[in-house]
Amino acid sequence: MNMNGKRNFIIILCLILASSSFAAVPVTVEVVEVNKIWDKAPHNAFTDLVRWRDAFYCAFREGRGHVSTDGRIRILESKDADTWTSAAIISLEGFDLRDAHLSVTPDGRLMLLGGAAPREKDHQSAPTGTFVSFSQDGRKWTQPHIAVEPGRWLWCVTWHKGKAYGISYTAGKGNERYLDLLVSNDGIHYESHVPKLLEQGYPTEVTLRFDSDGICYALVRRDRRGNDPSSALLGVSGPDYKQWQWKDLGADFNGFGGPNFIQIPGGHWLAAGRMHDGGAHTAITYLDVENGTMTKLAKLPSGGDTSYPGMVWHNNMLYISYYSSHE
Repeated sequence: MNMNGKRNFIIILCLILASSSFAAVPVTVEVVEVNKIWDKAPHNAFTDLVRWRDAFYCAFREGRGHVSTDGRIRILESKDADTWTSAAIISLEGFDLRDAHLSVTPDGRLMLLGGAAPREKDHQSAPTGTFVSFSQDGRKWTQPHIAVEPGRWLWCVTWHKGKAYGISYTAGKGNERYLDLLVSNDGIHYESHVPKLLEQGYPTEVTLRFDSDGICYALVRRDRRGNDPSSALLGVSGPDYKQWQWKDLGADFNGFGGPNFIQIPGGHWLAAGRMHDGGAHTAITYLDVENGTMTKLAKLPSGGDTSYPGMVWHNNMLYISYYSSHE
């Protein structure tokens, strides 16, 4: 349960898109269907979603609370995004597993990556690292392996031309807060590609995406620390991903928690994450990567402890998983 006594639950939402007559925002969204798919643990949160082998897979953390020692990852499976069954539970003794991310490896396996915190008691702050696990069928998974030691959190990876790229952030003690760009050939062993990629403000969670020309985009959450800005950033880099340009997306996107984004047919980019205007909620936005701007399109049914969306484009619809506590 969260602090207001409401149970967190996992949602799958389906959107259709239409063209817009406003040049600044060329697409509009309409919610078609909203389904609660899981609420069995006291706290269900931090989702991701992937389409793999003609099925949807949704991964998320279960635990006693937002910060607890018993965090584990549950994976649900569905053919149609309506009926879901539990496919697997992944846990690691001595670690709170959190913030699940799913991807497909170059050899066709399903990969799970997430945070791993050696937490000794509930509500205790602990350094967080990164674990990985792999599956051939979505149900049987390899023993979780610590790929990045606690203190640096590789939050998400994206595969591009046979390599996994991701950005780690400081997730332990100390005042030095920065991002590192990491790369791996196997999803297990990571090397620094650009050390101290970004040190502006208090950068944390980052998602990377690549377009068809190989341009890499980074959507960065920043948190409040002193007088430092907490607005989200957009990073842009071409091959070999050594030189980056950064664009501030503005105060509307302060603390843009659980940032995710996807390119849809036609080339437009849509993003989702936690916004705070009128209270915390999960929102979908239009991301203009050319001009470095982001515009809110819609507030999704959500509130309180919420966000961490997964995004899949399938059959001309956008499917979004996220968690909320608004009921």
